[in-house]
Amino acid sequence: MKLTINGKDHEIDAPPDMPLLWVLRDLLGMTGTKFGCGLAQCGACTVHLNGAPVRACVTPAAAASSGTISTIEAMAADPVGRIVQQAWIEADVVQCGYCQSGQVMAATALLRENARPTDAEIDAAMSGNLCRCGTYQRVRGAIHLAAGKLSKEDAA
Repeated sequence: MKLTINGKDHEIDAPPDMPLLWVLRDLLGMTGTKFGCGLAQCGACTVHLNGAPVRACVTPAAAASSGTISTIEAMAADPVGRIVQQAWIEADVVQCGYCQSGQVMAATALLRENARPTDAEIDAAMSGNLCRCGTYQRVRGAIHLAAGKLSKEDAA
């Protein structure tokens, strides 16, 4: 099957029901997307499919074959993703870092849809992304920081 990932086409020899997570990590070596729970509960495996956040651990590769997939590896080249990553650094969000690729992917999707989210909107959008280190306040702060940077860019 053919998958378009981070703007590149990949021919994949995998069963159609193989989770996208294992295609990314095991077949393509894209290890930025993490395995957390395998049940779509923790968000560590969040990627974008046609711009929307999805859990790669439960998304069959065949279900993604007709769309475009973006992973954390592409966020530095994405205008919104880059700003989110910069805000993550400035707000000193990361502790252990394991959940952060999923957090960044979810935050980027949120800010594409809503450039000025409220705390409640951030909490709702990020509620499926668990952080065992408890950096939720810093995540929220980084999203507000990124939103401010995006609005300054739009004004320029």
